[in-house]
Amino acid sequence: MGHSRRSSAVSGIIMRVFAFFAVITAVVIGIGLGLSLAGTANVRNQENFREFAPALPTKILDANGTLITEFSSDEKREMVSLSDLPRHLIYAVLAREDPDFYNHKGFSVRAIARAAAGQLLRKNWGGGSTITQQVAGTLYTDRTEKTIRRKVVELWWAFQMERRYTKNEILEIYLNYMIMGPGVYGVEAASNYFFNHSAREISLAEAAILVIQLSSPTRYNPLNNPNEAMARQEVVLDRMVELGYATREEADTSFNEYWDNYDYTRASTAAYYNRVDAAPWFSEYVRRELDGMMYGTMDYYRDGYTVHTTLNLKHQEAAAKFMKEGLKKANDGFSSSSSARLVQAERTYIPIVDLLTLYFDLEDIHATASAQTEQKALSRYTKTINPIVDMAALAFGIQDLKVITNTAYADLKTSTEQNVVEGALIAIENDTGYITAIIGGSKYDEGNQLIRATQGNIQPGSSFKPLYYSAAIDSRKLTASSLIYDVPIVFHNEDGTPYIPLNFRGEWKGSVLVYEALMHSMNVPSLKVLDTIGFDAAIDRAAALLDITDPNQIRRIFPRVYPLGLGIISANPLQMARAFAVFANQGRDVSPIAIRSVEDRNGRLVLDPEREVRQKQRQKANIQVITPQNAYIMTSMLKKTVEQGTLAGPSLNPADNWSYKFSFKDEKGKSFRMPMAGKTGTPQNWSDAWAVGYSPYYTAAIWFGFDKPGNSLGVNLTGSTLAGPVWADFMREVHQGLPLKDFIKPSSGLIDVTVCTKSGLLRTPACNQGEVTLPFLEGTQPGEYCNIHGSAAYTPAAVNFRGSSTLGLDNDTLLRSLRMPALDLNLLPETRPEDRQNASRNTPANRAANSRNTRTNNRNTNANRPFEGDEDTDINPDADLPGPQGGPPDETVGEGAREIMLPPFSSEPAADAANIRAPVRSSPPKADPVDAEPVPNTAADPVPGYGLELPAYNPLLD
Repeated sequence: MGHSRRSSAVSGIIMRVFAFFAVITAVVIGIGLGLSLAGTANVRNQENFREFAPALPTKILDANGTLITEFSSDEKREMVSLSDLPRHLIYAVLAREDPDFYNHKGFSVRAIARAAAGQLLRKNWGGGSTITQQVAGTLYTDRTEKTIRRKVVELWWAFQMERRYTKNEILEIYLNYMIMGPGVYGVEAASNYFFNHSAREISLAEAAILVIQLSSPTRYNPLNNPNEAMARQEVVLDRMVELGYATREEADTSFNEYWDNYDYTRASTAAYYNRVDAAPWFSEYVRRELDGMMYGTMDYYRDGYTVHTTLNLKHQEAAAKFMKEGLKKANDGFSSSSSARLVQAERTYIPIVDLLTLYFDLEDIHATASAQTEQKALSRYTKTINPIVDMAALAFGIQDLKVITNTAYADLKTSTEQNVVEGALIAIENDTGYITAIIGGSKYDEGNQLIRATQGNIQPGSSFKPLYYSAAIDSRKLTASSLIYDVPIVFHNEDGTPYIPLNFRGEWKGSVLVYEALMHSMNVPSLKVLDTIGFDAAIDRAAALLDITDPNQIRRIFPRVYPLGLGIISANPLQMARAFAVFANQGRDVSPIAIRSVEDRNGRLVLDPEREVRQKQRQKANIQVITPQNAYIMTSMLKKTVEQGTLAGPSLNPADNWSYKFSFKDEKGKSFRMPMAGKTGTPQNWSDAWAVGYSPYYTAAIWFGFDKPGNSLGVNLTGSTLAGPVWADFMREVHQGLPLKDFIKPSSGLIDVTVCTKSGLLRTPACNQGEVTLPFLEGTQPGEYCNIHGSAAYTPAAVNFRGSSTLGLDNDTLLRSLRMPALDLNLLPETRPEDRQNASRNTPANRAANSRNTRTNNRNTNANRPFEGDEDTDINPDADLPGPQGGPPDETVGEGAREIMLPPFSSEPAADAANIRAPVRSSPPKADPVDAEPVPNTAADPVPGYGLELPAYNPLLD
């Protein structure tokens, strides 16, 4: 009985434990089921394929709304309907992944058993997931998780999908969502990536290639591993023949055709770098800008934004075309000059070095034949053989050989950066700052992503000069017509070290004007300009124009040494374009932008960068970077560079009888010239070539050079000969069809004056070496006549009335109408008859005698002002009238500026005594030749041929 009671007690305990675990199990199952059902309800919309929100690419549009490209990066996806796909593609998927797809209910016991057995036996017998399970796992689980739990969840969702969708809908989801290559999802995107055509046109063999990507997009990539892809492709085709989806003849024919046309030279890159892109450099710049603008959960790879940019595809196409031509010219020219230098070295210097090394027994540096042969062999392997070997290592999967080729490739890359000419171009709209075109280098790909137009740290050379010339104009110490001497000189830096600059080709011009020094890019005169204004003024102005505001950065970029004036700073083409655009934009701030606005997939505005830029500009204390007057003067000088200076040659079209490239016709057929201004730049070692210039519409900056220093383009590839023609061709193209537009001239503060091109002073009739009309800040215009050319009537001694003892007239009619004062003959010296005869002759002796009777000086005076009234009018020598300016009497100075009556140089009759200018003569002038050279410190006979002068006391001024 006792035993029976103990047995009953144990049975009771077991029952209670069993009941307890049964309840716990029921609770767990209930909770799990409830959570599953709740999860199912919460994702009901996600289960519906038509209501999914799939990852969509971001569209990049140009300024006119034209599609540039799409950003999708790791999920390049293009949706396609199942009904649009060829049958053999669907059959290939079924044959490879799930032959029983249309018969099972979402899972296959046989497939699961086969996969489990493979795992236990460490055999690759395929996966156990059906197509439905693969879709469920992709949409609702993390397929990288290799656990039983994940497989259970995947199976649960497979049941749900089979319950809610038809087989065709599930297969359509599968074909559009599964990864099928490096960064590509779905058959449509994969077909475009691998075969460059739609999946609608896919062949039988190509379908087999796509299908094998489903199991391993990396291992079976035909671009990286063609041999493994080929073997797996044959398996799929054989399986299709076995299942009756294709005949053997169809499979073999398609297979052979595919591999007969296979491109073994093509490298596998991410889909992002193989996308269709009309402006890849600009797109990459926009992508990086978006990286800085977007935050939180915003993902431009998946969220389907629309980005409105500033790009003008017409400008971009022109930039790509002309930069390609420029890069070819640069590399061909560099290779030619390099070969010539190497030949010269081999013929001239190597024998000399060999002789010296042999004589002094220097074996270490002796260039033996074997050493030269070894060097040439190594160079040939690196440049020619290694790329072929590298391709073979990829094709045949020889990893050890690939390591060796990679090392050689690294050496080749370093050599390339030093020996291959790269280039960059950027164009911006002056008044808006819109970036309309970007070329960042020779070719955009995974190995070349440095956007040199915006990221380059390059010496701008002489294209930097206008930045501190602008400061010189505002200093009022120099004007466009200031005289500077271009001669060898030694400058001493602040630390006392000497610096001796050289001009291009070592040529010296002697005396030049400031605008000429800039126009012809003369180094010594430019450094004299820098020396005149000082480093502080030059650096402050350059930093303002380049939009560099950080004091530490300013100190780092702008060294306080004289080579600064030759552009030894670091800048990029965008900064240089912005600086010149300020000149074009009347001195106002220009903020370059590439993105105008961003909308989400529903058209809602989410980012407005342009509005933010305009707000910042309005908030600035002074939107004027420089004054409008300074900007106009700089533009007038830089226009000379295009008309007569280093950009003059590139601005002519040799293919059209050397016509001007910027000549256009308006709608009525009338020809006009679009005004252009600019500057070239070439550092003293000829390592870079620049051209930066602008019109009233656009500014463009162009650079050619090397990514790594250590090489020279050569004296034949300069800013003028290399970058200049590309700039001119690009600017001509982008201005086609635009109406004439001129640079805006300020209504006040400027005075236009015609000066002699040799002295920079007011011209006279004797100035026979040219004249030029230049704008001056009011008050800085020249006040003296040319003291270099011609008759002494126009020397400072003759025109300086306050210091002169004579007053002269050039007008015969006026002379005859004047009432001459009575002269006391006792005041005149006695003369002999022969002296009186000689007095009327223009002889050196007579001129010397007259010069002794004439007071001379070079003071700048306002006494030489136009008279008002007739000969009886009192003259106030201190009247508030303009000083002598040179030029025609009716010349107007500036639009809206005050008009200045400039002193006439004419022999025509005048209306009144207002035209009194030269010494009074007692008889008509004789036609004597004008002297070509100045007579220093003397005032020769004011009017050759006259032997009579008025005394210092002039009754006309009484």
